[in-house]
Amino acid sequence: MSTVVDIQNLAVTFATDGTPVRAVDGVSLNVQAGEVLAIVGESGSGKTVTAKTILGLLPSTATVSGVVMLGTNDVVQVSGKRLREIRGTDVAMVFQEPSTALNPVFTVGWQIAEGLRAHGKYSKKAARAKAIEILGKVGIPEPAERVDYYPHQFSGGQKQRVVIAMALVLEPGVIVADEPTTALDVTVQAEILDLLRRCRDDFGAAIVLITHNMGVVADLADRVAVMYNGSVVEEDNARSLFANPKHEYTQKLLGSVPKLGTGLAQTQARAAARPIVEKDPVVVADNLVIEYAGRFGRPGFRAVDGVSFKIHAGEVLGLVGESGSGKTTIGRTIGGLTKATGGSLMVLGREMRGIRERDFKPLRSDIGFVFQDPASSFNPLLTIAEAVAEPLLVHKKAGDVAAARPRVNELLEAVQLPRAFGDRYPHELSGGQRQRASLARSLALDPTLLIADEPTSALDVSVQAKVLELFTELQRDLGFAALFISHDLAVVDLLADRIAVLYRGKLVEEGTGAEVLGAPQHPYTQRLLASLPVPDPVEQAERREVLRALREAE
Repeated sequence: MSTVVDIQNLAVTFATDGTPVRAVDGVSLNVQAGEVLAIVGESGSGKTVTAKTILGLLPSTATVSGVVMLGTNDVVQVSGKRLREIRGTDVAMVFQEPSTALNPVFTVGWQIAEGLRAHGKYSKKAARAKAIEILGKVGIPEPAERVDYYPHQFSGGQKQRVVIAMALVLEPGVIVADEPTTALDVTVQAEILDLLRRCRDDFGAAIVLITHNMGVVADLADRVAVMYNGSVVEEDNARSLFANPKHEYTQKLLGSVPKLGTGLAQTQARAAARPIVEKDPVVVADNLVIEYAGRFGRPGFRAVDGVSFKIHAGEVLGLVGESGSGKTTIGRTIGGLTKATGGSLMVLGREMRGIRERDFKPLRSDIGFVFQDPASSFNPLLTIAEAVAEPLLVHKKAGDVAAARPRVNELLEAVQLPRAFGDRYPHELSGGQRQRASLARSLALDPTLLIADEPTSALDVSVQAKVLELFTELQRDLGFAALFISHDLAVVDLLADRIAVLYRGKLVEEGTGAEVLGAPQHPYTQRLLASLPVPDPVEQAERREVLRALREAE
């Protein structure tokens, strides 16, 4: 096979107001035609910087040395004009967050055609025909109609397909995929991985995959390079690396990955240490219905349809399901952020259906909320200490931030953050540190009930392991009940006493982890389990066949 990317002794340094930051330090890698190379490592390891160097996408503050050969072009040395010619035709990028990669004011067809027009003379009709063709190839239904849709009219998984279509339309030799499945449900993630596999097989494209999800690596990669502190510490073919990791950091990385079936012992230990109180449940949903009103004469949308469950004091209920299943809607309704429209929902002894805000306000101090994305849930103008103190000020538990600071310091130490971090702003913390600060804020008022909405979905596996361990310790010590919303079954297995599975607004299965994950009864739960990639290439290949059989049986 021919080499399509050859990186030799690459070093990247970023100029800052203080000391220059060496992000990549002497990296040498190569990618063969038709090969999938996965570059893995935690945040700050230099994997995304290395990948962006292949496209010449680094900012002006970066100083680059070394050689990055893309075919016959050294990307480090070529002119800006030549770089523009290379991008799209020789190499293309699939960005991590399709919502920000797509322009909200143009149709997806126009955005695909824009790349065509930039690299050749296409008539409007020919560009549209090519856009329809590529949308069909990436699995967008009714492409002739949906080519005129705007990004907001697609689901998260479909938007990711559109971004892949934009990358494929000029048939580049190399596709750089930066965390292409990070925020996707496991079922959608499995579809995107199948699509990337087809990109390799049908289009002959080499893929440089940047990810922290070791299950995705096991599913897709031919070869793996592990990066740590800007250097490649280990490189091997996927099967050898997973079977026999040699470097200490690789062993730690693989050891941090939560695995299905390991949660039973932890659940039993937690139950022995703090028995669940089944008398007077904290939350009782009885045939709960939540509808969003229709607009412009259209009928309303029923997001939750006749769901019944209980959360007892000191219990963690894991709520799983794909996007649109209604799990976040249920969490928001329990927290008083969305109205219940049918059935009954008792939260801390109060009926939520028809409740007025002034009646619910006293209960708010007993409910903590950990949001999915701490970067957007924190006010960027407030320091971490001010953000964590906010619930104390709103509920008049402290007069000002200075008075609240002793409690804030306690909370920061409880989530294993130094007190000095209270004086930093959100952008000065890493993703894992921000999520810990978010957890500290949710615990400020000693809540009886905690609602955690996808709190670990965008974290590296090593950081995720620390946050999950922290969550378990805090729940054991403080004894709050929790609704843990996630699409990662292995994470829910570790944390939850019981698991409830939602599908299209209905509760299709409920039980302990051993019951739901060990012997799933509903076809959707079976498909959900088969869709979850495991960090073992051999086992993952077998699971892929099981998933294919389940899809064909539907």
